[in-house]
Amino acid sequence: MQQHLPERSGEEVIEVEVEDLLFASDDGRFKVILARRASDQRPIRAIGDLGEVFVGERLRLVGAQGQHPRYGERFRVRTFTPVLPTQAAGIRRFLASRAVEGIGQSLADRLVDRFGDETLDVIISDPGRLREVEGIGAKRAKQIARSVGQRRALAERMAFLQGLGIGPSNVSKILERYGDGAPRVIRDDPYLVAEEIPGIGFLTADRIGLNLGIDPSDPRRAAGAVLHLVGKAAEDGHLYCGEAELQAGAVELDVPPSRVQEVIPMLERSGLLVIEEGRIYAPPLHAAEAGVSRHLARLARRSSECAEAKAIAPGEVALNREQMRAVQLCSSSHLMVLTGGPGTGKTTTVRAIVERLNASGEQLLLCAPTGRAAKRLNEATAREAKTIHRALEWNPAIGSFRRGPELPLEADVVLVDEASMLDIRLAHSLLEALRPDARLILVGDADQLPPVGPGPVLRELLSSEAATTIRLEEVFRQAQQSAIVRGAHAILHGRMPAPSVAQEISGRGDLFIVRAKEPAAIQERLVALLERMRERYGLDPKHDVQVLVPTRRGALGTEQLNALLQEALNPVRHEAHRGLRMRPGDKVMQLRNDYEREVYNGDLGEVRRVEAGTTVVLFDGREIRYGLKDLDDLTLAYATTIHKSQGSEFPATILVLHPCHFVLLSRPLLYTAVTRARRLAVILGDPRALRIAIRNDQGQRSRSHLAARVRALIGEAEA
Repeated sequence: MQQHLPERSGEEVIEVEVEDLLFASDDGRFKVILARRASDQRPIRAIGDLGEVFVGERLRLVGAQGQHPRYGERFRVRTFTPVLPTQAAGIRRFLASRAVEGIGQSLADRLVDRFGDETLDVIISDPGRLREVEGIGAKRAKQIARSVGQRRALAERMAFLQGLGIGPSNVSKILERYGDGAPRVIRDDPYLVAEEIPGIGFLTADRIGLNLGIDPSDPRRAAGAVLHLVGKAAEDGHLYCGEAELQAGAVELDVPPSRVQEVIPMLERSGLLVIEEGRIYAPPLHAAEAGVSRHLARLARRSSECAEAKAIAPGEVALNREQMRAVQLCSSSHLMVLTGGPGTGKTTTVRAIVERLNASGEQLLLCAPTGRAAKRLNEATAREAKTIHRALEWNPAIGSFRRGPELPLEADVVLVDEASMLDIRLAHSLLEALRPDARLILVGDADQLPPVGPGPVLRELLSSEAATTIRLEEVFRQAQQSAIVRGAHAILHGRMPAPSVAQEISGRGDLFIVRAKEPAAIQERLVALLERMRERYGLDPKHDVQVLVPTRRGALGTEQLNALLQEALNPVRHEAHRGLRMRPGDKVMQLRNDYEREVYNGDLGEVRRVEAGTTVVLFDGREIRYGLKDLDDLTLAYATTIHKSQGSEFPATILVLHPCHFVLLSRPLLYTAVTRARRLAVILGDPRALRIAIRNDQGQRSRSHLAARVRALIGEAEA
């Protein structure tokens, strides 16, 4: 059996026997145990993610000794594996523990009295001899042998996997996915496992491969690096990679570029990549880009601006020229885009479009990419609005949407708000579900950040010039009174936003810039600002204020700021909550689309309670239950990235900016962040970072061929 080796400075490997379970968090992830070292019987307290361990069980722990100011000396566990005991006293305690099904203390005593140190060998190798013990028949002997055998097999698999440097949570994912075959799958190709199981990336797979003795020049390693880089590009918003990007990325991973050239054709032949004119796609993204371009070109060809303009009915709100044009064209254009910045009247125009289509008797579907955006659309139009996912009706039995070409949406017109968030995969699913004669209206702010997922559909569609496009540019007088609106338009034009002045402060669009340069000072000012906003504006720091940050990592990333704000806004109030990553009362965010629970990437909720390994979260009035294996789908959300805030609007925001965010600072990022606030926006940080963001008007340009495809298809049809 492979042994654990310390991988980090100051770590050691010890074997212990569990004497008592002192504390277990409600979610089951964190435990404190009292144990004795096998070497010298010294008592030890161990803490960490210890999974399902039992009194009497022997464990091999990898970790480091430390001193806690309140709880004293403790051994902090990084990884562990169960180890079957070899001596009678330990075997007696192990068999009496809950780790072995069908044996209590009395029967454990009789077994060990009969077989001594050989008890476990007898149970596993010659279970028929168990009938020598009073009270054990053939059926019970098989049950005991099966239970001990399963525990030994689990110990061996865990020892193998954790011995390769895989942490406890990833070990659980691997065992759940591959079961008894996990060691074989890992040996065959750890790089493929990294692609199949979330959370196990190339670097982890590479460490596993190194521990398995896989040669650095092995084609499996190069193939794993290519798949990792293509997947990482998709995470960064790109639909494809060029070979030059893959080779440059491979060099950073210490993979020879020549190997990349060798494995790309192999991956294409095996169906893991699609290569088209030098563009290298993951197959699902290639299919989605090609499908979206076909549908958009078809809709564009059907569009017409020749319909007679209809007069605006008495009683309808007064509209400017471009707004009126949008209302007139909504009945004739099969593909229309309505775009504009804050204060330009998008919501008023959408309301008028909905009224016009209602009056015509057409069946209208209102939807948006997120639950929050759908709720705002519902409030603006007084009509039902759904998330796109809900409108398409996810079917867990088949693992896809029910609505599609065979069962299209029952709508003459589909209007999608916050369309800047529409990525290529969701757009493809929606377009596939449109009736052939249906019309599509996309509403969004093209100057915002691209979607979190790959493929900026709205931006590419506008670039193609295929859609009937109405751009709202006039900022209405009432909106001009908001310093947030004025600041947003200043940013768009490359100017510094002007903060509110004393006589303007009203709580209806105030904007402030608070200067602080050092990360520690920014953190301190952040907590103070939240309290100040409560006192001055009556804003609840947890429910009404959203802290926005460009990135997750670093002293001013969401991870550290969430830890800081959790302690400030929701400190531990009960011993059972100590050690929990998420506590009752915490503000949390969903990190991936969960169609069965109907909770989607970016949805915000609040932890209501944590009980018996289950975390209950309230999302929009619905309680959603998360088991231990589902908790990685959640993260604390006192602070969130600006990308994750798209489509949301908050009473107040605090945007944290610092030169350490340099790589991500851009005008679209700053503009998106400022426009998330309704009543109050605060920019907190170093003025240098603000200037850097305003000067960079490009932001990240996503690699996409969608606009070119749409133009080419329209050109082919016209030729």
